Amino acid sequence: MEQSVEDKLKALFELQTLHTQIDKIRQTRGELPMEVADLEDEVAGLETRIQKIKAELDELEDSIVTRKNMIKEALAATKKYEAQLNEVKNNREYDAISKEIEIQGLEVQVSEKKIKEYSFEIQNKTEIYEKALANITERKNDLDLKKAELDTITAETQKEEASILEKAEVAEKHIEERLLTAYHRLRKNAKNGLAVVTIQRDSCSGCFNQIPPQRQLDIRQRKRIIVCEHCGRILVDEGFALEETPAL
Repeated sequence: MEQSVEDKLKALFELQTLHTQIDKIRQTRGELPMEVADLEDEVAGLETRIQKIKAELDELEDSIVTRKNMIKEALAATKKYEAQLNEVKNNREYDAISKEIEIQGLEVQVSEKKIKEYSFEIQNKTEIYEKALANITERKNDLDLKKAELDTITAETQKEEASILEKAEVAEKHIEERLLTAYHRLRKNAKNGLAVVTIQRDSCSGCFNQIPPQRQLDIRQRKRIIVCEHCGRILVDEGFALEETPAL
């Protein structure tokens, strides 16, 4: 049996009432879900940064070890060349060995300079690393607190929300697909989630624009589905809010 327009409007209004109850429950969680998500992103970002700094510190430490080994090798080579100076037979050999000793000396100077640079960089990066560690500890504590708060609120409202969601699913089965699609589209586009609204003080309770008397009369007759010419919401008369909607 095909529904009358009044039955369709009643079904839409009941669905809206149920969804509004769900919206209010979710509003009790406030910005907590978003805050938790933001903190999780921040912690993940800090973890990535800490790993990167740690890798850079390890690389700098390895570079210092490499440079120290180069100094040892250069000093050993210098000692060898100095010993050879005592055995040279001509000026050409003396000059060649002296040049090698000079090169090794320069190698030691360059390596010592690099070690100082690496050490200075390690000092700076270590400070940044320690600050990041302190920051991530603080952020993780904040995240744990926010998660606990959200879990508490969710646990308190989960059962009630599940019950209303189940009723809403049943209510949707009593609404034809075309109207249901339009309803969900309106809900999605409305900031307050209201797709079906009543007349209050001669105005649309969704956008608060005034509704002409003749249009109000048409709405109260419940013979056709009428939408607000300003916001597009489905309009029903205030009598629906006073009537007790039968359980589906």
